[in-house]
Amino acid sequence: MMAGKMSDHEAHCYELVSDCRLRAATDLFAHTWDPVVLAALRPGPRRRRELRAAIGGISDKVLTGTLHRLLGNGLINRRAHAEAPPRVEYNLTSLGQSLVDGPMKTLGRWTIEHGDELLDAQENAARTPLARRTTTAT
Repeated sequence: MMAGKMSDHEAHCYELVSDCRLRAATDLFAHTWDPVVLAALRPGPRRRRELRAAIGGISDKVLTGTLHRLLGNGLINRRAHAEAPPRVEYNLTSLGQSLVDGPMKTLGRWTIEHGDELLDAQENAARTPLARRTTTAT
């Protein structure tokens, strides 16, 4: 954007928010395991087996899909070593590192500060019928 002038693409983004870069960025958190795998790669390169052990509770099928998605988004690299037996490692790209050190770290701090409040609200919502949770405008 130049000196207060909006490009055609930026104007279109405001008209159709679903086409905005914000949607693309928030999609990175839409898949449950994506941030978990990124966090598991924060210490450095890991093999699949090491990732599964560090994460716990993720199936091989789900890990495969998650790794493919993160590779497609440019957040991780896959490095195959020419060895016998073959060895493959995954690590964060600079883009992935910036996501982990930026928004994910901030979200983590928010979760530490507000996590109990969030869980309490979710538990209350599960126990309270929707009609009783609705507020009326005054």
